[in-house]
Amino acid sequence: MSGLGGLNKSAHGVVMGLVQLQLPVVDTPVQLAAQVQRIVQMVAKARRNQSTMDLVVFPEYSLHGLSMSTSPELMVSLDGPEVAAFKQACQQNRIWGCFSIMEANPHGNPYNSGLIIDDQGEIRLYYRKLHPWVPVEPWEPGNLGIPVCEGPKGSKLSLIICHDGMFPEMAREAAYKGAEIIIRTAGYTAPIRHAWKITNQANAFQNLAYTASVCMCGSDGTFDSMGEGMFCNFDGTVLVEGGGRPDEIVTAELRPDLVREARSGWGVENNIYQLYHRGYVAVKGGAQDCPYTFMQDMAAGRYQLPWEVQVTDGTSCGFAVPTRHYRGPESHPLVPDAMAVAGTTSLKKAA
Repeated sequence: MSGLGGLNKSAHGVVMGLVQLQLPVVDTPVQLAAQVQRIVQMVAKARRNQSTMDLVVFPEYSLHGLSMSTSPELMVSLDGPEVAAFKQACQQNRIWGCFSIMEANPHGNPYNSGLIIDDQGEIRLYYRKLHPWVPVEPWEPGNLGIPVCEGPKGSKLSLIICHDGMFPEMAREAAYKGAEIIIRTAGYTAPIRHAWKITNQANAFQNLAYTASVCMCGSDGTFDSMGEGMFCNFDGTVLVEGGGRPDEIVTAELRPDLVREARSGWGVENNIYQLYHRGYVAVKGGAQDCPYTFMQDMAAGRYQLPWEVQVTDGTSCGFAVPTRHYRGPESHPLVPDAMAVAGTTSLKKAA
């Protein structure tokens, strides 16, 4: 049930639009500025397209294209004109928006970051991609954890980016922090189509959450992004699916109240609960241990695969071998004295 793409909005519904944005070429500051205006225009189109829409989502790389350039003149900051334009667009059109930026990092390579901005122009969620698509992407690994914010109609939103969604642990962490709608933005091209679909469905079912996922679309003369906007129900079925038409806005109504009902009332396949309450029919409360050696080893800093891995840096894609080590988590730049890895409230409320 998607309310005919949100045309028939229920009292508890959240209507979302996924923009299969045309893949741009952005090699210069002039092109960057032009693409900002293109996105701003699409925010306005989303509002005109459907008066019931609560949140419009733009794909990863919607501002920068797929050049993988780390040129300082193309990088964006949270207090720069690009983000200011997105804030203004959301406020003027009375709509929430999810945006992608390649963010300047004074300590190393740029971050691949995502923002959710509310209809008052306030940043409600700020996320740095935890798992860049190695060895292809040069971005710094994220260090702010996986935040969750309160969205329209009291919904709980999270954002993961592209390759993040291939790790079951990412969606599980978002759901564990309360996310009812897991947004996934991407720039994926056609070879990833099958994996894209099955992971979006699995992430929904395994966590009793909606997934709302969209890629860039069309060709930039070199790469062909696939579009493939899709909404998955919390039982893993596909509610609505787009195709490969650039600039199409794929819409659906989601019902977070039904997610809450399922998480509370399901017995069979309530997997996010049963992960830590194994066999509760046989033993009171179920087994509450951690039998997974990979979890134990990660926490202890001794994670090691029992086979050889040949590709462990970006040299195959033309990047130099890195010499810096990961700096570790840091204080959230928008929430003084707070650690993003520990907090799950919206930035607006936390501030």
